[in-house]
Amino acid sequence: MSATPDIPGLRGAPMRTPVRSAGAGGGPELWPALAGRMLTRQLWIELYGLPGYGLTLSGRKVEASAGAPRDPRPVDPEIGRAILEGRWVLAGAAMEAAAPEDPWNRPSPSQPFAARLHAFSWLPHLVAEGERGAREAVRLVLLWDALFRRWSPFVWDPDRLARRLFNLACAADHLAAVATDSQREALTACLARQARQALRPPDPVAGRAERLIAVALAGGVLAAPVGPALRRRALARLPRALAENVGADGGHAARSPEAALELLLDLLTLADALSLAAEPLPESVVVAIGRLAGAVRTLSLPDGRLGSFHGGGPSRPQTVAAALALAGGPPEPGVAVGGFARIHSPLLTVLADVAAAPHGAWGVDACAQPLALEICCGKDRLITGCGWTPLASDRQGLRLTPGHSTLTLGETSLGQPLSGWRAEALGPRLSGRPYAVRTERRDGDGAVWLEIEHDGWVPLYGLTHQRRLYLDQRMDELRAEERLHPPATRPEGIRQIAAPYAIRFHLEPGAQASLARDRRSILLRGHSSRGWWFRTDGPDVAIEPSVHVDGGLTRRSLQIVVRGSARTDAETRIRWKLSPAGGVGDPV
Repeated sequence: MSATPDIPGLRGAPMRTPVRSAGAGGGPELWPALAGRMLTRQLWIELYGLPGYGLTLSGRKVEASAGAPRDPRPVDPEIGRAILEGRWVLAGAAMEAAAPEDPWNRPSPSQPFAARLHAFSWLPHLVAEGERGAREAVRLVLLWDALFRRWSPFVWDPDRLARRLFNLACAADHLAAVATDSQREALTACLARQARQALRPPDPVAGRAERLIAVALAGGVLAAPVGPALRRRALARLPRALAENVGADGGHAARSPEAALELLLDLLTLADALSLAAEPLPESVVVAIGRLAGAVRTLSLPDGRLGSFHGGGPSRPQTVAAALALAGGPPEPGVAVGGFARIHSPLLTVLADVAAAPHGAWGVDACAQPLALEICCGKDRLITGCGWTPLASDRQGLRLTPGHSTLTLGETSLGQPLSGWRAEALGPRLSGRPYAVRTERRDGDGAVWLEIEHDGWVPLYGLTHQRRLYLDQRMDELRAEERLHPPATRPEGIRQIAAPYAIRFHLEPGAQASLARDRRSILLRGHSSRGWWFRTDGPDVAIEPSVHVDGGLTRRSLQIVVRGSARTDAETRIRWKLSPAGGVGDPV
């Protein structure tokens, strides 16, 4: 047995230093929301679980019309082929269920696996396998309908329902082409029932736009009068939902780059559906597509993937490229969007989180990691975070402050996700003391200066964290300073004389790190093998194990950790620099 505890799901990887919560959060301020959610949730469970409730979703007999929308997301042929061979691989877990068996009436290996299974995330990949894949998809969908037609909280969760409806609508042509008359009738009835349910409460603000888009897509697939009526109802409510989701600069309310990409892809699918129906695209949709396209371009790094922040994964380069190719928008990335700042030189690109974490319903996937950085050197993403996404729902600890490339004081996190019965009621939304973030940017001749500061540590340690970044665009050199200083008005009750700090720089899996003899410099190499020097004047520098979540799988990685101690009544400065290797004066 290992002498130190292992990271769950990754045998042999040592657990980080235990992290304490900063307190404040999950207390009385949540009680009204908890009470309201528990009462309404029980109301819907009682109402939708009544015998005969399903009859209210049936309505008149409906047929499918010609033309299903095209989802621009690239399919993965490996997923479809694996299902045809009886192997289901979803959210980093696997299950064997070869035909004539099915995955429905058996335990799923994990909750994220079950969520993606019932969201039909596998359906586009399966129908892409031609006639054999489409026939297997018809069989699986009709088996699902026979078992889960009656409402249940997990299977008919509003967000899960929206994704299932979206995938069914986009696959409608493939399914109808191989189905018998009776099967087509059952499939269209299944689609109509779910579209009607998606328009009923509960209707949480997070995910509302995605649900309405899914209903509009289903309305485009179903024949008149049912289909057009559903489409009109969804499109009438969509402008308000888009205003709640998309900011004026294109940033998503959840502050997740991947959430912005996914909403953009959904809207592009809706645009294709309305084109097939010879209907004009609503102005709100046109505006949202333009804004989201600009945001996605700004939040994409030179490796073709997105920055990984607030529960959003990097996505696949092919998916990002497909969205931007269809959406158009500005040809060059911007300098700031959705609470993120971007600075770049020919070989260095830095994406920094310069706003507070989302809260409330939008904080279900948020992370307590202020001033976090991701850095691409050429096309090698070297500095990143642990990459937590909802696919790793059993690794909520990666949402804490040490889970990204930022500074931590006293091994404390500035927030933590709800757990237990609170999470059951409200979801694992982030809770903690609110903090403010200030940012200032100055562009000069061949250089960019970015200064970010937050006050999240003031209540605990009486210190403000300021991160100063100076990018020399001619030399491709990033110089930075971490500054801890007391605010102008020091809060009462601060007893600590000093606080230990740790500045973490998580490395992309596969990146190599070698400590030089001076114990202050580290040579980094990414997938291209090009070298970059990381230097610091911090008192203690170490290369330590870390983890990175990739598609629900936990992978080994490394992290650079700069440790020291900061007085709470004085200023502390720690400098670091990132520059290309091979120049004069390189460490040995």
